[in-house]
Amino acid sequence: MSASREEGFAPATGDGPMAPDAAGDRALEVRAAFEAMLQIRRVTRPEHPDPESVPASWELRQPLRAVALALEAAGTAASAVDLSGTRTATGYRVCGSGVPGSVRVEWAGPPGSGAAHAEEEALAGCATVLRRMGWTVLLYRGPRRRRFLEVEPPPGARS
Repeated sequence: MSASREEGFAPATGDGPMAPDAAGDRALEVRAAFEAMLQIRRVTRPEHPDPESVPASWELRQPLRAVALALEAAGTAASAVDLSGTRTATGYRVCGSGVPGSVRVEWAGPPGSGAAHAEEEALAGCATVLRRMGWTVLLYRGPRRRRFLEVEPPPGARS
């Protein structure tokens, strides 16, 4: 049995090791988790005209997990780090934002990978995915003029 099955499914946040995909197992797990998330949306919001476009309550309580799952299910590449914490792959990184209920999405990569030059287009793609999933997405510039997304619940969704 794989470690991910013993510990439960965890979407890639970009701060862990590269997720192994032996024979496409990872893709199947991501698809199943994403479909389960959409089913939860349909069941918990039956009165909404498009329930799949509104985050469910559990997503609002675990935005890091929900945002990472949406990005991974959309086929967006996740960044990764090795055991020493050295970044080994270029892609999205989802982390806390310091604001309760919100997360930050960055485009990260190893030194010399060109991640900073690709971040505008890559983050625009991430923003499109997340807006389609009902999240409010704001683009900011941080230190060294690096762009990042602030992802928060849609208006009126915070309790």
